[in-house]
Amino acid sequence: MAEAERLLAGLGRKLGQATGKLNDVAEGNSPGFAELVREGVRKTTEGKGPLRTALEVGGGRLKDKAVEGVKGMFGGAGKQRKGSGGQKPVVILEYVDVGVPVSDAYNQWTQLQDFSSFTKGVQDVTVADDTTSDWKAKIFWSSRSWKATTTEQIPDQRIAWTSEGAKGSTKGVVTFHELTERLTRVVLLIEYYPKGLFEKTGNIWRAQGRRARLDLKHYVRHISMKGEADEGWRGEIRDGEVVVTHEDAVAEEERTAEEDAEDYDEVDAEAPEDDYGDEYVDEYVDEPEEYEEEPEEDYATAGERR
Repeated sequence: MAEAERLLAGLGRKLGQATGKLNDVAEGNSPGFAELVREGVRKTTEGKGPLRTALEVGGGRLKDKAVEGVKGMFGGAGKQRKGSGGQKPVVILEYVDVGVPVSDAYNQWTQLQDFSSFTKGVQDVTVADDTTSDWKAKIFWSSRSWKATTTEQIPDQRIAWTSEGAKGSTKGVVTFHELTERLTRVVLLIEYYPKGLFEKTGNIWRAQGRRARLDLKHYVRHISMKGEADEGWRGEIRDGEVVVTHEDAVAEEERTAEEDAEDYDEVDAEAPEDDYGDEYVDEYVDEPEEYEEEPEEDYATAGERR
């Protein structure tokens, strides 16, 4: 009942406001009434009929109001955010678990040219160098392109990047977490700064988050069907600069693997022999003593002694 009373009170206020505005228009006191009259007179003097004049004047007025409303929803708020320290981003956070070792999950993600084969919408990815790549995608009927720059990359741990395009910019990071020997969690975090009406409207419906979630599922399907990934880019990037090249990283990993194998062989060589070997027999089994037979005595001799 309280909610109903509140709604009725609000409705009464709106009806009162509408009645007041109608009275102002009837009395010629509306702020835009004089402007409408002048515009109507001008169009009438141009030879246009009264009906056409009313439609054009009213339609133009509605269009102006619609544009002002859209600017108030996006443009005005954007200016206010900019003045208070920048535009507020769309935050996307998703994660998936994939049944492959962490190195395979990481290697597959570094093969950027494969994204066009399993994600929805990505049409082409061109790798310019170790830190930059060009992307082309189609979202619904809209085509867009952007340039991505890798700012940090640590093998089997994390990849961070930024991107800039006509429809917006992003800051993102993907991390890889080993749960078991053959189970990896992939966590994706994106800060998206949309530009344009279409992109900001998509933000209202959370379209970007749903797209990221869908692409992660396609990534899991792709690597799971393959079972393992081809060799990925194993270099290291810090602050947008390559500090370890792919070739040096692969050579270091191979050298480390050889050292681990040698250490394992040394430990195996120092292991004790089998418990049933000759050494165990010689140490713990004594030679049997020779059995000396005692001379037999006949019953007569034994009886005499007793």
